[in-house]
Amino acid sequence: MVDTLLPRGESYEDVYARFRWTVPPAYNIAVDACDRHAGDRSRVALVYEDDAGRISEHTFAEFCARSNQLARVFAGLGIERGDRVGIVLSQRPETAVAHLAAYKLGAVALPLSTLFGPEALEYRLRDAGAKVVVTDGENVERVLAVAKGLPALARVVCVDHADADGVVEYAKAIEGVPDSFDPVATAAEDPAILIYTSGTTGPPKGALHAHRVLLGHLPAIEFYHEYFPRPGDRHWSPADWAWAGGLLDVLLPSWHYGVTVVAHRPKKFDAERAFDVLARHKVRNTFLVPTMLKMMRSVGDPRGRWKLELRSMFTGGEAVGEEVIRWAREALGVTPHEGFGQTEVNLVLGNCSMLMPVKPGSMGRPIPGHVVDVVDEAGGSVPLGEVGEVAVRRPDPVMFLRYWNNDRATREKFVGDWALTGDLARKDEDGYFWFVGRKDDVISSGGYRIGPGEIEDCLQGHPAVALAAAIGVPDPVRGEVVKAFVQLLPGGTGTPELARELQAHVRTRLSAHEYPREIEFIEALPVTTTGKVKRADLRQLARQRRGRET
Repeated sequence: MVDTLLPRGESYEDVYARFRWTVPPAYNIAVDACDRHAGDRSRVALVYEDDAGRISEHTFAEFCARSNQLARVFAGLGIERGDRVGIVLSQRPETAVAHLAAYKLGAVALPLSTLFGPEALEYRLRDAGAKVVVTDGENVERVLAVAKGLPALARVVCVDHADADGVVEYAKAIEGVPDSFDPVATAAEDPAILIYTSGTTGPPKGALHAHRVLLGHLPAIEFYHEYFPRPGDRHWSPADWAWAGGLLDVLLPSWHYGVTVVAHRPKKFDAERAFDVLARHKVRNTFLVPTMLKMMRSVGDPRGRWKLELRSMFTGGEAVGEEVIRWAREALGVTPHEGFGQTEVNLVLGNCSMLMPVKPGSMGRPIPGHVVDVVDEAGGSVPLGEVGEVAVRRPDPVMFLRYWNNDRATREKFVGDWALTGDLARKDEDGYFWFVGRKDDVISSGGYRIGPGEIEDCLQGHPAVALAAAIGVPDPVRGEVVKAFVQLLPGGTGTPELARELQAHVRTRLSAHEYPREIEFIEALPVTTTGKVKRADLRQLARQRRGRET
C-alpha cells in the first residue's frame, strides 16, 4: 500500500498541527492513480458489475494500456493540451479509461451525467467548448442530436457498437494501436477536470480543477475512512463518477492508494440492491449520502440477510441525524463520518471517530491541511456560537482554479483569501461546525445541490408558462425536494394534467434529480421592484400550505 499522510496514535489537535502539504511541481493524475501501480500486472483496479449482473475484473496494467491507446486515438482526432473531452458515461471501465487518457494528453476531462437531458447536456458541452465526447450506445443518439449544433465538437466516440455517421467506435479505434505512451509533463497547477455546478441564478458554472486536486482530497479520505487504506480495503459508492462525490471522493483517491474500486451504479438507487452489492463484493469502505442511508434503514435489520464486511463509511450532502447514526453503528457496525465540501473546494470538514468524538449532526472539524472558519461579509471571523458563512482559505490544493469563462463569478467567490461556500454555520467551543442553512437559494436534495435558475429557465420554455420559480421544501427522505411555483400565460388553467406535463418537460430536458416533484400554480409570483422573484416569500407560502395540510 501507499504510505498514508496522517500519523497514527496522535490526537486530532496533534495531527492537525503537524500536517504539511507535499505537492510536487510536476504531477499528473493518470500517472499517480494508475501507471505507477501497473508494474504489478495482477493488481486489480476495478471490479465491474453491469446491469445484467455480469462481473469482470480489470487490472491497473490493463487501464494503463487502454488509456495509452485511447490517448493516441484522441491525439489522432486533434485533441491537444488544454482541450476539453466530454465523458457521458456512468460507472464502467471505459469511463475511467477516458479520464486517464485525457489526463495523459494534458487535456481537460469534462464528466457529464447520463441523467442529463438534451438542454442540460448541450449547455455544458457548448460552454466548455468540448472537442470530443465519449459515450455509450444508450446515450449516443442524444449526444449526436446535441452535437449537430456544436461546431467545436469534432467527433463522438462510442464505447459500444455504433453505426451512426461520424461516430468512432472505441474497440475498433484502439485495435492495433500501440499501448505505450509518454504522458504530457503536466504541472500540478495545470487544468485537469471541469465539473459543472448549479448556482442560484443563471446557468450552471464550470469549476475548473488542477491536477493537484486529487492530492488535496487525500487527507479527508484518510480521515473519513480511519487511516485509509488498510489491507483488504475495497471501495464502492453508488455516487456517479460524473460528480465530485464519485470521481474525487471514491475512484481517483482509491486508485492513488492502489485500492480496488467496485463499479456498479443502478439507474435508480435501491436499498436492497445496495446491501447486496456491499455483501457480494466484500466492500469495506463506502460513501453513501444520508438519503440512501435513510432508505436502507427502512429495509430493516440487514444482519439476518446479508453478511457485511464494512470497515468505514463517509457521508455528506445533508445532515445524517442521530437516529441514522445509531442505526448504522448497530446494524452496519460502522460510524457514518459526516463531511463537508462543495465542487469548488471539496472535503474540508469532517469527522473521524478514531481521532475525536463524533457529534451527531455536526459537519465536523477542519480536515488536516485545510484552514476553515466561519466569517462575516468582510471575511472576519465571527465569535464562537454566532452564525456566519463557512469559508476556506487559499492557497489550498483542493481548491478550484477558476470558473470557466466566468471571471466575475470567480471574483465574487472570494473575500480576500477566503473562498466563500454559501453555507451558513456556527462553530462551537470544541471547533465543530454546525450547519444552519444556505446563504443563497441552492436546493439540497438527496445529496445533489440543485440551482433553481436552470429549472426556472426550462419551465419558462414551455408554451403555457409565463414565469416560474423553484424552491426547496422539506422532505423526510431526501432532505428537500424541488417545488415549482408556476404563473401561466393569460387564459391558461392549472390542472393536474398540466402539472404532470411540466414535470416531464423538466425531467426529459434537464435530469431526473432536478425535476419539480411539487408544482403549484400561482396567479402572480411575488417580485421585488426590480423584478426579482422573492423566493423567501414563496418559502413562507409553502410552509403555510404544509401547515394547513397537517
